[in-house]
Amino acid sequence: MRLNFKTAMSGILVIFLNTCYLFGQDRITTSEKLVFHNIVVGKNGHIEPWYDGSPGVSYDHVIKLVWKFWDTMRSDYNGLPYYMNHSVWERDENDSRGIAGDQFAMALSSWQLLYQYTGNNRVKENMNFIADYYLAHSLSKPSDAWPNIPYPYATSRYSGIYDGDMILGENFSQPDKAGSFGYELLQLYKMSNHKQRGTGYLNAAIEIANTLAGKCREGDGDSSPWPFRVNAVNGEIGSLIAYGKNDYKDFTIVGKADYTTNYSGTLELFLELTRLKKGDTHLYQKTFDRVLQWMKQYPLRTNKWGPFFEDMPGWTETQINAVTFAQFMMNHPEYFPDWKSQVPRIFNWVYATLGNDKWLKYGVKTVNEQTACVEPANSHNSRQGCAELLYVKLTGDSSRYDNAIRQLNWATYAVNFDGENRFNGGATWLSDGYGDFVRHYLRAMAIDPALSNPDENHILESSSVLVEVDYANEPTENQIIGCRSFDENGTEKIRLTAKPSRVLIDNIEIRENQQGENTWSWIAMEKGGVLIVKRLSGLVIRIFR
Repeated sequence: MRLNFKTAMSGILVIFLNTCYLFGQDRITTSEKLVFHNIVVGKNGHIEPWYDGSPGVSYDHVIKLVWKFWDTMRSDYNGLPYYMNHSVWERDENDSRGIAGDQFAMALSSWQLLYQYTGNNRVKENMNFIADYYLAHSLSKPSDAWPNIPYPYATSRYSGIYDGDMILGENFSQPDKAGSFGYELLQLYKMSNHKQRGTGYLNAAIEIANTLAGKCREGDGDSSPWPFRVNAVNGEIGSLIAYGKNDYKDFTIVGKADYTTNYSGTLELFLELTRLKKGDTHLYQKTFDRVLQWMKQYPLRTNKWGPFFEDMPGWTETQINAVTFAQFMMNHPEYFPDWKSQVPRIFNWVYATLGNDKWLKYGVKTVNEQTACVEPANSHNSRQGCAELLYVKLTGDSSRYDNAIRQLNWATYAVNFDGENRFNGGATWLSDGYGDFVRHYLRAMAIDPALSNPDENHILESSSVLVEVDYANEPTENQIIGCRSFDENGTEKIRLTAKPSRVLIDNIEIRENQQGENTWSWIAMEKGGVLIVKRLSGLVIRIFR
C-alpha cells in the first residue's frame, strides 16, 4: 500500500511549513554545549541545527563535511586509509580497535545515495575501492563450514587481512553482517560500468546468499535463523561472555551468541536476487519466507531485538535492529498487513526501553544506542527521525513529525567544522558517524524534500540504482542534470531551484502530466520545487533549465 505521491507530498509540505515557521527567526545560542557546538534554539525554545536556521541548508552542509573528512582521512602504517583499519578515529594517534562489524556495508549504503545526490565520482570510486579490497582480503575459504562470507575484523591490526571477530577472535564471523554486505555488493553491481568488476560483485553477492540460504534454520525464541557469531571454519556457534575485573584477561561464558534480528539487509539481498533472476532464486525465496516468518513470529511480537555491535561481548538490546526492521516493513508493506499498528509499537518500544529525556527542555526526546550503552548517538537519532518521517508520510499521522525533525537537528551537533562526527559519549566512530549517518539525512530529504537545500539541484531519490549521474552545466544546451539508471523503468524525485524547461528520456522529449507514457510532473515549493520523472521505458534522463 502506498499513498498517492502528490497527496502525500502536499500533506507533508503543509506539516513542515507549519512546523518550521520559526526556523531562522530569532535564533538564540544557549550556553549549553552538545558535542561540538552550543545548542541553538528558535523563538519557541526548540532545538535547531547548529549551522543554519534552514534544516535543508544545515543537513546538506553536515553531510558534505562528513564526506570530505572521510575522503581526506590520513593513510595508516600499512598504506591503507585509516578507516580500513580502525573503527574509531583519533586525531593524534591510532586507536587500538579494528573496524566495526558493518562499517564497510554502511559506507557503501550511504555512498550510493551520496553519489546520486552529488554526482561526485570520488564517491563511486571510494565504493569500488572498499568493495574490491574487502572482497580480496576478507572471505572465508570455499572449503570452510561457512564458505565465501566476509570476516568482520582484522585480528592483526595492520595486516590488511580481515580474518575474525573483535570479541571472539580468529575464524569467527557474523552472518548478519555478511548479508548486509552482500546486498550492498548487489547495489554496486548495478552501478558498475565495468562489466568484469560488476560481475565480480554479483558473483560475490550470490556466494554469500548461497551460504546463508544453505545454513538457514527455523529458529525459535532463543535462536535466530542464523547465529549472531559463528566459527566459519568449523561451524561452532560463538559464545556470549562477561568480563571480570581484568577485562579481556578475565571472563566467563554466559551463553551462546545465537540470536540477533539484524536481517533487513539479508532479506533485501534475497528479494533482489530473486527479482533479478540471479542465482538459485527458488532457494532464496524459500529462505526469505522462512526468515520473514520468524521475524513475524518472534521479535515483532516479543520486541526481543537483541545484539548488533561487534564490540559488545554479552547480551544487549539495540535500537538499530528494531528501527531498521520497522523501515523494512514500511518499504515492503505488502508483507505486513498490520504495519500501520506494528511499526509504532516498535517505535514505542524504543522510547520505553531506550528513550532519553535529557534534552526535553529543547523540545526533543532522543534515544539511546542500546541497553549496554545508555547514550544517545548521532546515527541512532538520525535513523529514528528518518524512520518516523517515513511513517508520517505513509500514514498522514503528523504526531511524530516535530520530534523527528528535532532528532535530526540534534544529531547535527555531532559534526564539527572539519567533518569529524563524534558519538555523544566521546568517541568518533567511523561506522556510526559516517556510513550510518549520511544515509539517514539523504533518505529524510527524499521523504520530505522541504528538508533538502532549496538553493541547489539534487536527485533525492530513484526507484532504480543510478549508474551514472552528471550535474554538468553545459552553456550551449543549459543541461543541469543527466543520469542513467540500471532499470528501464522507475521514478526519480529531484529537487530543483526552478521548474525545468525540458525533460528528455533517451534523448526524446517527454511531456508534462501525461497518462500512460513517460512523463514528468512538478510540485512547486516556496523556493523552486520537486520534479518527479516517471519512466515506463528508457534509461537516460536529461533535464534542462
